[in-house]
Amino acid sequence: MTDSTLSALAFSNQLSDAVEKASRSIVAVNARRRRTSSGIHWRKNLIITADHTIQQDEEINVILPDGRSTSASIAGRDSTMDLAVLRLETDDLPTAEIADSTQAKVGQIVLAVSRSAEGSTSASMGIVSSISEGWQYSHHRHGKRSRSAIAQLIQPALMMYPGFSGGALINPEGQVLGINTAGARHLPLTIPAAMVDRVLDQLLQTGRIARGYLGLGMQAIRLPEALYRSLNLSSPGGVIVVSVEPGAPADQAGVLLGDILVALNDSSIEDVTDVHALLSSEQVGQPLSAKIVRGGVLTEKTIIVGERPGRNG
Repeated sequence: MTDSTLSALAFSNQLSDAVEKASRSIVAVNARRRRTSSGIHWRKNLIITADHTIQQDEEINVILPDGRSTSASIAGRDSTMDLAVLRLETDDLPTAEIADSTQAKVGQIVLAVSRSAEGSTSASMGIVSSISEGWQYSHHRHGKRSRSAIAQLIQPALMMYPGFSGGALINPEGQVLGINTAGARHLPLTIPAAMVDRVLDQLLQTGRIARGYLGLGMQAIRLPEALYRSLNLSSPGGVIVVSVEPGAPADQAGVLLGDILVALNDSSIEDVTDVHALLSSEQVGQPLSAKIVRGGVLTEKTIIVGERPGRNG
């Protein structure tokens, strides 16, 4: 064999070994009517999967890598982050080796690993095509389209197979970079491991994730150049208020329909995602100083951030 052939064979064997290593902690999750999803044994007796694939609260069945079937119960879930935690009733399944997802870079080789309802492993190779901040995406839950907002997402360029959602994105060493899900038009997306750990810790401690809430419907807009220059704004970007929920924090602060939000706590607002990025759980109950253009005049309102109503699941 030539040196190049030997190198290619060695690389191929490395990827195969990585898939085999990761697959030891990847299960199939049967919690919806038509098909299974995957899950990752993240910590002892705890499976992480994509929340939108959990369509029943009881009689959740998990298929282990050796083909055995066991039951699991919901330990916590957060639909906003599209993550669910299942408590597994077995003690002999290895946990995944978790990578430092903050080191992921565009162009790196990655593999998606999932498990089918029959217990077989599927893998797909690609690269990290982008690492994005402040994403929002749509998915279907209980037959309805829902929207999720995630502070950071890895977008891999690879083929998706049945059971992809809830499976693992791994590096060539078999370490898990994050959990896979699917966005609009079935676009493959990966929630980074560092974020999964933060959500898991909070779910285990409190059983829920607090989300900041203003009660506004917003749409991105650009101010006329003459207006933003006359108001001495740093950019023409902003979001126009298209709806205000009665009694919500923004309503109580006096925000009106047609107001244009241009800054929050001195951070410029260019898009709706800029607003969502400032509504972390730590911000709940805290004041936000909002700069608003109303009738061509710059005014300021203080909004006490509320907690998003409704359950996380």
